[in-house]
Amino acid sequence: MTLDTLAARAAHTLEVKHSRFLVQAAAVETPAAALAFLDEVADPAATHNCWAYRIGAAYRSTDDGEPAGTAGRPILAAIDGQGYDRVMVVVTRWYGGINLGAGGLVRAYGGSAAECLRAAPRLPLVATVDLILVYPFEDTGAVHAALAQHGAEKLDEQFDTGGARLRMRLPTGRVDGLKSQLRDATRDRVRVIPDQLPSHPKDTSSGASPKGTSFGA
Repeated sequence: MTLDTLAARAAHTLEVKHSRFLVQAAAVETPAAALAFLDEVADPAATHNCWAYRIGAAYRSTDDGEPAGTAGRPILAAIDGQGYDRVMVVVTRWYGGINLGAGGLVRAYGGSAAECLRAAPRLPLVATVDLILVYPFEDTGAVHAALAQHGAEKLDEQFDTGGARLRMRLPTGRVDGLKSQLRDATRDRVRVIPDQLPSHPKDTSSGASPKGTSFGA
């Protein structure tokens, strides 16, 4: 399934039995960026600031004092259900004096997050792969020309006495074409090795998790 991220920040408001909910969502590339967005938009004076993010296989959510499972998880389910990745959603609630019950909270948090994302501008995500190229010095020009032609991003390049080692990222659908061009241009002198580093870092923060927080990786 092709996933999207947000093309721009999005917001949505909902009122249920005098409780006001404000949804704020943004595209994020790392868990640190997601938490920075939380720091920016959370209202310390509000009753609750519940949130969730999805970044590839990594995810995290919190109920921020709401009954367990009634806020963070429904927000995360809205992100997944709307087909998003690399997205952080914060739902701030100002209590209106009437309890909504567990079912009402799930509908309010999950429903408002889903509506915000449904109406938001989307940006399709292109599946990419990271590769390592190992080649002699004399093939540097041909390698760089092939990378440019196939829309590859150079992540790192190192040289030693044996030649060059280059880390790169490119759309998955262009891998075969790049390999073919490199093979023809260098008489098959370039070795292509899968990069074992993850494309998106997992949240490996240490310490105790906040109450009502769920993690995944």
